[in-house]
Amino acid sequence: MATKYIFVTGGVVSSVGKGITTAAIGRLLKSRGISVVVQKLDPYLNVDPGTMSPYQHGEVFVTADGAETDLDLGHYERFLDQDLSRSSSVSSGQIYQAVIQRERRGDYLGRTIQPIPHVTNELKERIRGMGRESGADIVIIEVGGTVGDIEGQPFLEAIRQMRKEEGRNDTLAIHVTLLPYISTTAELKTKPTQHSVRELRSFGIQPDVIACRSDIPISDEIRDKISLFCDVEPEAVIPLMTMPSIYQVPLVLEEAGLGDFITERLNITPTSKDLDEWKAWVERLLNPQHSLEIAVVGKYVELPDAYLSVKEALIHAGVQNNSGVHIHWVHSEDVAKTKSEVLLANMDGIVVPGGFGERGFEGKVDATRYARLNNVPFLGLCLGLQAMVVEFARAHFGTEDVSSTELAPETAYPVITLLDEQQRVVEKGGTMRLGSYPCRLEPGTTTREAYGADETSERHRHRYEFNNEFREELAQAGLIASGTSPDGGLVEICEVRDHPFMVGTQFHPELRSRPGNPHPLFDGFVRAALERKASSRKKSSTAADRPSRRKASTSSRSRSHP
Repeated sequence: MATKYIFVTGGVVSSVGKGITTAAIGRLLKSRGISVVVQKLDPYLNVDPGTMSPYQHGEVFVTADGAETDLDLGHYERFLDQDLSRSSSVSSGQIYQAVIQRERRGDYLGRTIQPIPHVTNELKERIRGMGRESGADIVIIEVGGTVGDIEGQPFLEAIRQMRKEEGRNDTLAIHVTLLPYISTTAELKTKPTQHSVRELRSFGIQPDVIACRSDIPISDEIRDKISLFCDVEPEAVIPLMTMPSIYQVPLVLEEAGLGDFITERLNITPTSKDLDEWKAWVERLLNPQHSLEIAVVGKYVELPDAYLSVKEALIHAGVQNNSGVHIHWVHSEDVAKTKSEVLLANMDGIVVPGGFGERGFEGKVDATRYARLNNVPFLGLCLGLQAMVVEFARAHFGTEDVSSTELAPETAYPVITLLDEQQRVVEKGGTMRLGSYPCRLEPGTTTREAYGADETSERHRHRYEFNNEFREELAQAGLIASGTSPDGGLVEICEVRDHPFMVGTQFHPELRSRPGNPHPLFDGFVRAALERKASSRKKSSTAADRPSRRKASTSSRSRSHP
């Protein structure tokens, strides 16, 4: 079967939910036995989001082959339960860079280089190349931004050309829009969707499906109106109401008939149709037996999307342990300004995620100290590991002059230092230690027990590492290197001896967590938090009988000694 293509665009507003919709469509098709791969086209001129501020872009998701990509690729991997490659992330910066490099080499033989056909040809080649590389039956392509954005015009032109070149039964266009609710008249408005579709048509693309986002149910009358004015079949107007969980979206789309519509429209015969496991998992997610209060202490918590994979990994581990996870987003600068006991006293566990730079680092160190001294389950990720090492070393050496050379180049105890391979690196973009690397796990450690294996492979994004000059002394003091590179030269995981769960990783385990298959370290962390909470309740219950006797005794003494 020739590869078929589904193009997903968005209209009316940004952040309308294209990424989740795209991922959910992939889940529907995969449940039918159809092989799927997803590609994101981002119109910005950055080559990748690696140098962009989290406040601008949210999380940078790293693929196994080391690409720094849009956070939507995390949604794709989690919903499809499959690894994607750098080919799944394409930006205008990559396209223009490739075209200009060809021009400099003389590949165009003196011709004038123009957006059409040179830029659009490069775009089409990236899309078709994704299909050839993956061998998938269907490539789903999400176009970033909103229809009408000037930077997205070459992408829409490339799609128009592909729809003509590939044939009627081999492409499908899905447009995701917002139906705003006007409270004064208590009604949903379709006019923005009509205008968005008209804008899309102006580029020569007639949508086959319109997915309508709304915060309230969409009536049949509204669907019929959109069908009439936007020239799509009534069953192709898909209501997509805001749900309590993003993991409900595949079930909503399935109930609306989108999966069947797509396979019929693309002339594909499904070999199965099974969302039972997904549905059962969602049921467990929505009906937990336990609950946990988890603090995520970071420097970008004003925008939780900066830690999106961390949030999802906690959710996955919670479901695995029949527990809801209530995340408290705690700014690390607030921890530095306030006593950590005030902000963290009621937490069942603490996560310190990654980041760069000096701002907020001391607050992360304080949160780590609180977890260590109070036996609170702790998971440090990338910079979180480094904060854990710095905190432990400060306590061991009895001085505050312990740090990372990234933050304090002249520190007396540089327990975190630049990787040897980074010593001569000048450029910032795409030059960190990126992608999956093997890790050997130390027998008899909490980490080894959590993984249940001797080795693993994890995704990295960092320049600094544990300084081996301090490794032996800190190990004797109780900070163990429980995971290293196969040659033992790089410390990948540390843990504190005789602590219920205090583990730090130089890599990003959150990137490999999936619904129904949580990452082992997040699973172990959540289990430790549940055990601590159960133990605390037991102690409280046991102590509940004693105060009455103590109170009686105290009362007696009070009467004797007024």
